[in-house]
Amino acid sequence: MKKRFFLSLITIVAGCVTIQAQAKKWTLEECVQYAIKNNISIKQTELDSKVALIDKRGAIGKFLPSVNASASHSWNIGLNQDITTGLLQNQTTQFTSAGVNVGIDIYRGLQNQNNLRKANLSILASQYQLVKMQEDVALNVANAFLQVLFNKENLKVQKEQLGINEKQFSRSQELVNAGSIPRGDLLDIKATVALNNQNVIVAENALLISKLSLSQLLQLKDFENFEVVDDTNINDENNILAQSPSAIYSKALETKIESKIARTNLEIAQKNLEISRGAHMPTIQGFYSFNSRVAYSDRITGVVPNAASPTSVVGFVEGTNQNVLAPNFSRVLGGPEPFFDQFSNNKGQSFGVQISIPILNGFSVSNNIERSKVSLDKSKIAVEQQDLDLQRNVFTAFADAKGALNTYESSLAALDARQGAYDYAKEKYDVGLMNSFDFNQSQTLLTNAQSEVIRTKYDYIFKIKILEFYFGISLIKN
Repeated sequence: MKKRFFLSLITIVAGCVTIQAQAKKWTLEECVQYAIKNNISIKQTELDSKVALIDKRGAIGKFLPSVNASASHSWNIGLNQDITTGLLQNQTTQFTSAGVNVGIDIYRGLQNQNNLRKANLSILASQYQLVKMQEDVALNVANAFLQVLFNKENLKVQKEQLGINEKQFSRSQELVNAGSIPRGDLLDIKATVALNNQNVIVAENALLISKLSLSQLLQLKDFENFEVVDDTNINDENNILAQSPSAIYSKALETKIESKIARTNLEIAQKNLEISRGAHMPTIQGFYSFNSRVAYSDRITGVVPNAASPTSVVGFVEGTNQNVLAPNFSRVLGGPEPFFDQFSNNKGQSFGVQISIPILNGFSVSNNIERSKVSLDKSKIAVEQQDLDLQRNVFTAFADAKGALNTYESSLAALDARQGAYDYAKEKYDVGLMNSFDFNQSQTLLTNAQSEVIRTKYDYIFKIKILEFYFGISLIKN
């Protein structure tokens, strides 16, 4: 009994969890925040920011000395000079050598300093680029989110219209049986029902595709069960249309990332010019070198009298030609000295300062300076163009939002008129004073008016979001 009770309880809990999971509906803010964390394009831009940090570390490294160690072991086989006798003979010798070289830039035309400043600016530019990518994704998510809402409402309209026509078909069947209307009118209504079914299928497919598009922006795989809240609020809660286009443009100049990116790129171009000019300056470097060597050949450890030839003639006395004799000794050879003793005894060091003055390098330095000047001029033009583009975009967005509001209000008035015309046509059709063709025309015009209201509503919402975006009201919540 207890076992059944627990099984029933588990089933109920699992059912509740399933219902809650299915009941999850995403708000626009949730979609935007999720996309910011998971969108592929944003992740790629984040990696670019990491590269900029690595470049800065490289710029800092140019201020540090360079230290390199080297070691080698060699075999010399064949005719070699004996280091103990100085004579050439066939032998095999081995040598081990090791050393350390240190170099440091003392002066390089301020290139290292300017490279570090440029790296800091590149980090700032990459951060701006990341924010821009986040804002672009947020706008794309908002557009896709509103497209889902539009398709949901459009599907609802098509289903409601299908239900009305199905009821009308049943009503027409009764009128045909009673002889009030001809059978041809019933066939017209039947064709209309079939067309409504087709419209419902098209609307369902459009909704599914819009969910897929939004899910891909969010990197969600289960797009078929993905649902969004039915938020149809279209109030201009920030009263953005009360602002003038000039005020919005002034605000955009302060807040828009595109302008900051263009100005940061201009500063980077200025640093590149300074770096290029620094190549004309002399460079001063300090250096230090340590090396040592170990040989594995036999060495002379002493001498002993030569028993076979105790003396040898080393000269003669002038006048008497008497030979001058000297003791004759033989060398005593021993093994090489211990490794670390040789390493200590054979060590050597060198240090100093080196100056390099560029005189003629195939115009490479001058050409780099001219290229940097051209890049700087292009960056200045890019800043001016960005300001012009921003001004045009702001004024266009303001006009689009105003026009979208007027269009939406006009579509509401048109829908009200079409609804009245349809109600009047229905009354006439029900009493046999209107044929099915004219009635279907009235019905089609009403459906088109309903769809137009939905379209203009979400078009207005999106254009208001764009205008708020230029005014610094971001969809991204920190």
